[in-house]
Amino acid sequence: MTDQLTLLLEKLDEPAARYYQLDQYYNGDSPLSFLAPEVAASLGGRLRKVSVNIPRLLVDSIAERLRVTSFAGVDVWGDWLRNDLDQTSHIAHREALVLGNSYAIVWADQYGRPRVTIESAKQVAALCDPGTRTITAAIKRWEDDKRTYAIVYGPNEIVRYEANHTGATTAGFKVVESIANPLGIPPVVRFTNTARLLDEGRSEMTDVLDLSDALVKLTTDMLVASEYGARPRRWATGVELTEEPELDDDGNETGDMVTTNPFPETDRMLISEAADAKFGQLAGSDLGGYEAATGIIMRQISAVSGLPEHMLGIGGDNPTSADSIRASEAALTARAEARQAQFGRSWEQVARLMTAVTTGADPQQVDCRVQWADPSTRSEAQLADATVKLFQAGIIPASTALARLGYSADEITEIRAARRGEALDAQAVDLTKLVS
Repeated sequence: MTDQLTLLLEKLDEPAARYYQLDQYYNGDSPLSFLAPEVAASLGGRLRKVSVNIPRLLVDSIAERLRVTSFAGVDVWGDWLRNDLDQTSHIAHREALVLGNSYAIVWADQYGRPRVTIESAKQVAALCDPGTRTITAAIKRWEDDKRTYAIVYGPNEIVRYEANHTGATTAGFKVVESIANPLGIPPVVRFTNTARLLDEGRSEMTDVLDLSDALVKLTTDMLVASEYGARPRRWATGVELTEEPELDDDGNETGDMVTTNPFPETDRMLISEAADAKFGQLAGSDLGGYEAATGIIMRQISAVSGLPEHMLGIGGDNPTSADSIRASEAALTARAEARQAQFGRSWEQVARLMTAVTTGADPQQVDCRVQWADPSTRSEAQLADATVKLFQAGIIPASTALARLGYSADEITEIRAARRGEALDAQAVDLTKLVS
């Protein structure tokens, strides 16, 4: 086994613990934080889970604003749709936002057409040149119920390995197949969620994890207070207590007697034959302090994440106008635009590799530009009105106006062809008579 294979496998396993924690938070399975063991024991195991899934809300709010609409300079949209990238590209964005990295692998299918697969950072890792920050080698590792597989993607060859057992990490792999790589570069593209040059990828949820734990803590305390303080407690005097045999863990009597409450918790009415018996009820505690504390944490989450207050449920009871909603989402929109800039370079590299597979060109000599949908919140009528005004003023042509409205390159071509046909029909032009 080569040193490069070992290095790639170690790099793949290195962030496993961090990825597991991030997966827990995104799935809403994070453990209860700041809860004393004594409090958990006093609840008798009834409070098993409290989830306030702000991390997932943040990731999904950004991911749903990242939509690739077309590419300029290359003709790859047909292959894009054939590979279902109009759907799976959202998975690439979401994986990168959750874990900090995701990957795409570009190769040729059995018919020589580009084949693009979206990969998780839990199965793929890459080595980069520290000077140029380009990928020099990458690996994908997965397993079935019998074996573990690994493929190393290099600039000149692609090597497939197998280990005859599951759970293989860095040992037991043997070369199964080696093929030449005509592309000249590893056909692996990394989507890195970072705003800094030397970062390896940072989860979008990082800034809100501790605040999310604090929010879960407040929610947990509120539930405990609701159980023991907010719900009115009843009292009784002058009532004879009852005694019952004490039972062990197996349900057998121990021979001792224990004093019990003569009134079960579920009784709606308390009755006593004693003439001097009296009943009453304690006042319940106010939970308003928890609401105020929750609002403070929510506003801190809004400040560091860009999530507007109306998404966090603290924006007030009155519905806001469309203009105020767009203004409140300005920070979230700016964050989405920043992610478009980061992920756009990766999608352009994917398009270069797809073109290289189709035409045989050098992928480093292909020029292209990715086009994104507008990440801001706008109604269809508002967007159409603004676009029509720009078109009527002669600022943008019809094709650009259609692109601003979210139409793909194929749809724009169909619309223009249909408009030409309608114009000819209106002039009563028979195209068959023009053919000599």
